[in-house]
Amino acid sequence: MTYVITQPCIGLKDASCVEVCPVDCIYEGEEMYYIHPDECIECAACEPECPVEAIFAEEDVPPEWRHFIQVNADFFVNK
Repeated sequence: MTYVITQPCIGLKDASCVEVCPVDCIYEGEEMYYIHPDECIECAACEPECPVEAIFAEEDVPPEWRHFIQVNADFFVNK
């Protein structure tokens, strides 16, 4: 399991989550932030810091945003 950033982050990029991440596994993309699924230690520090509630534990991602699990993983392919 990992944490996942979803649709509400698009265009906002507040960065509060980045500041509290103890392992620096949150990376900035062009439109939003992404959590590296292999680096996330599942500490949940980022989740309450998100002002738009865009971060979820993988199993708790709402159905309409489940595709963001793959979106986050795909961001790190070939990086």
